Amino acid sequence: MSQYLTRKTRLVIALATALCGFAGISQAQDASAQASPPNSSAAKSWQIGLHRTDLVKRDLDFADREAIQVRVDFEPGVAAPRHSHPGVEIAYVISGTFVYELQGQPAVTLHAGDSLYIPAGVPHVATNVGTTTGSELATYIVKKDVPLLKLEP
Repeated sequence: MSQYLTRKTRLVIALATALCGFAGISQAQDASAQASPPNSSAAKSWQIGLHRTDLVKRDLDFADREAIQVRVDFEPGVAAPRHSHPGVEIAYVISGTFVYELQGQPAVTLHAGDSLYIPAGVPHVATNVGTTTGSELATYIVKKDVPLLKLEP
């Protein structure tokens, strides 16, 4: 049982790193997934309003998988572009208020201390709907040697 939990935990770590990885993707062109903070006339681009800190990247003890964990800081009103990952993600809100929109599911609002499981390959958007910088810990369990993030239309 403890070996299973260890593998699951590692998968979660990989997912988190993946989410943060999108902040550094330069070929992304989708700015349509932006949201405006309350009382703001324009949203800040995710390309300058997201900040990623890589924390962990480790091979798992089973073939072709790795665990990645990152911290992602979203400035007020910033939304991650619609994207998916080649594995699962577990998002944990460290601070702030976020709305997560997963394809095929109703939007959910999470506050500091809340977490969300995002299945592999499911397109999603995360938006900081608060008035201050919000942070999440993203943990991923993903396939190795595959881009961590795929931008979705």
